[in-house]
Amino acid sequence: MFKDLSFAVPQGQKVLLLGPSGCGKSTLLQVLSGIIPGSVEVPLTCDSVRRPDSWGFVFQDPDTQFCMPYVDEELAFVLENLSVPRERMEEEIGRVLRKVGLVFEDIHTPIQTLSQGMKQRLALASVLLLQPEVLYLDEPSAMLDPEGTEQIWAAVKEISANKTLVIVEHKIEQVIDWVDRIALFDADGAILADGTPDEIFHRHKEELVRFGIWYPQVWEDYIRSDAYQEIEQQRRKERQALEGRPGPVLELRDFAGYRQEEVRIEVPQAEGQPGQWICIVGENGAGKSTLLQSIMQLLPTSGTYRLCGEEVRQTVRGRRKRSVKSPPPPELAFVFQNPEMQFITNSLYDELAYSLRPLKLSEEEADKKVKQTLEAFGLYMSERRHPYQLSVGQKRRLSVASAVIGEKPVLLLDEPTFGQDARNTFAILEKLEELRVKGTTIIMVTHDPNIAGYFSDQIWRIERGRLVAVEPPELWRCVRHEFVHTP
Repeated sequence: MFKDLSFAVPQGQKVLLLGPSGCGKSTLLQVLSGIIPGSVEVPLTCDSVRRPDSWGFVFQDPDTQFCMPYVDEELAFVLENLSVPRERMEEEIGRVLRKVGLVFEDIHTPIQTLSQGMKQRLALASVLLLQPEVLYLDEPSAMLDPEGTEQIWAAVKEISANKTLVIVEHKIEQVIDWVDRIALFDADGAILADGTPDEIFHRHKEELVRFGIWYPQVWEDYIRSDAYQEIEQQRRKERQALEGRPGPVLELRDFAGYRQEEVRIEVPQAEGQPGQWICIVGENGAGKSTLLQSIMQLLPTSGTYRLCGEEVRQTVRGRRKRSVKSPPPPELAFVFQNPEMQFITNSLYDELAYSLRPLKLSEEEADKKVKQTLEAFGLYMSERRHPYQLSVGQKRRLSVASAVIGEKPVLLLDEPTFGQDARNTFAILEKLEELRVKGTTIIMVTHDPNIAGYFSDQIWRIERGRLVAVEPPELWRCVRHEFVHTP
């Protein structure tokens, strides 16, 4: 990935690594920490490497971080390695959980039952317990709601006064007024610029735009762009012709989704129209992903559920016996929050080709469609590369591409833009908008208020396991990267 790279961080400095998705930022963090080549065998040649004695690493994918199955055991495992007496552990664990905004009725909770956002907080908590001299943070707030994002960075800032930090983060508004330095990379992993935030954002905006990298006011520039203005013009035309719209493609009445025989999401009433973009918003752990999984019939459900005018044969729940699983409705395509849960083949090409099987295309038609989709989602590497060999951002784009290519009437997406640079974020959104114009109903979980405010037709707000409001997108539009919400 890198060639002739020289990079150093003085003690106590806070450095942000900024660049397009897939340029090697996460790889560089692992080289600096010694994970590469110490734990991950990647060929590495260099003149010299000096690494810190005391460091902690928060991975981009929190599931790769954990050693134990339960929350309390994960944190106690860290303290045991630090020789902290047992009688002090409860106090230390409670303190660090409060710091990252995690509250549990029972701390002996299985980690696998947590939302991805809650897992990110737990991963940071386990690293903070180490009290390392150097912190490597690989997008620690990627899957967090706005409040959680602020809590995470407040916790990092609180403990890092005399520490060295090397950060990869796309939510730059949380760190640009705090970091000392930004190293700006191009798509090939070469350093374009290295300086203070003011120097980078004022003197190198042309490079930021050219490589599709996040910068302050990028959303404001995009909203004024020709691409988005065309989208708005199309939306205005559609709003004028609403009377001719057919009946709902998705209907939920007194609908509930269950985990371990307990109701985890309730929907008194909701529906989605053909060609409608619905964003689901709410705090981490509120039940957003559970709602998507319930609609997909990956969880037991009850209540009225109609899809494309037909009653859905729901998964039956039963006490003291295994639930009877129904197959996922064929009208639905689903993008998991964790992209690795979605992959079922051994190459990029096969992953997309598999999704085309129900369309029964000719070999030539399928080949053309796969290659066009790979290009549309910026997946320019070898078609035979294994999905697990991609960066997290590339895995996310592949998971979205594999769902989109099948042309299902309803598309369910769980955080489809996390881990993406600006260019790929807008490319994904514009591709979804193309599908919406053709009649696809999009139901999408997001923590980004800009996406909710500027791309959706309707917002479903989830609080504590219940759909509490259906709102227009104007209530969620942003001013200077802050939520503007007027109930």
